[in-house]
Amino acid sequence: MADKYIIRVTAGSDYNIDKHVVVPVNSHETVSVSNDLIDAEINVRVQNYGGLPRNSPTTSPYFSLEPHAANDDQYSLAIRFTPKRPSKPRRRSPGSKAGSRPPSRGSGPPNGEAPEEADEDTGASEEGKDDAPEEPEEAGISGHDLQFGNDFDHPIRDRLPPGFSYAMNIVKWWIDPGLDGDPYADMPYLYGPGLSSFNCVHVGAGSHDVEKGGLHFEEGGDEDGLRDRRAMGVPDTAKERKKWALADQSKERWVFEYGRTYCVDFFNPYLDFSEFALRLPGFTLPIMKYWDGQGLRAHRKRSHTLRYVLRNRTTGETYLVILFSLYLKEDVNEDGSLKPAALEAKREDLEMAKEAGKIADEEGVASVEVAGADDDDVD
Repeated sequence: MADKYIIRVTAGSDYNIDKHVVVPVNSHETVSVSNDLIDAEINVRVQNYGGLPRNSPTTSPYFSLEPHAANDDQYSLAIRFTPKRPSKPRRRSPGSKAGSRPPSRGSGPPNGEAPEEADEDTGASEEGKDDAPEEPEEAGISGHDLQFGNDFDHPIRDRLPPGFSYAMNIVKWWIDPGLDGDPYADMPYLYGPGLSSFNCVHVGAGSHDVEKGGLHFEEGGDEDGLRDRRAMGVPDTAKERKKWALADQSKERWVFEYGRTYCVDFFNPYLDFSEFALRLPGFTLPIMKYWDGQGLRAHRKRSHTLRYVLRNRTTGETYLVILFSLYLKEDVNEDGSLKPAALEAKREDLEMAKEAGKIADEEGVASVEVAGADDDDVD
């Protein structure tokens, strides 16, 4: 079944795929994403890649570097980003609490309920309101709040493959103990604190090296970044930092500061995009017929998506979305553009995201671009 599909990777600052740009996989060229919350640059690398754009490199020099060569890493999502101080007053999503999944940016309160209005006749004087202490201005995004992971717009609980629960136990025990989510929810999700989920965290601008495949950085930071990490008690190695970040008090210490640049890399050897298989320690799961919950669909779906999201746990704001889309090869033109059937499938995915409340009717201005790319690369 896998040989009937072709992958296309896009990225944007929200769930609206019409605003995404096609990512040149395995190219050293970066995709830039900007909105009122973040400025970011992205490199996506996939080993043995055979997707769009046509004639993309099948690999990247990145995979010959350590630790990726020794790990046999199969893909990488490298992100250099600078959080921006919100220009509008920020609010906690209704009903959100520590460990909960609040609605995404642009969505209303849970279950469509209207937020409670303040009682105008409380008897509180204007003088009393003026005397209320002001909340301290946020310095950035807390280690608790910056999340990274996957989500879906529709239930997949009836379409999960045999062995899924076992695979999840392996992931949470062996790979990322900080993951939290509910694959059986109406809108399934699996998020982890970025601080413990990212394989590499670098405080500073890192580097862009063509010979190393584009964005390149190692665990640690620049001179100031290393100093500040050590002041917070952050271990120097990635393995120890991930373990350190599992503690609540560690996440409370860490702040992704507004106006400061950070580099993160998410990579592993477990998801094989060339054969559409999940290869966990002691366990292999063919995922092609279950991608996006398609296994038991009554109607044939002509496209399927896997979405990686960088978001804020407390506010529900979305910073960045990287989307892996599978299209039937027969629905893609030779030049890599989508035929009407694929465009209709993309429209259906967009409508599903709107119905799930992930896309607001009116969104802030966002821009995406590829360094050196033409406008035709933007959907």
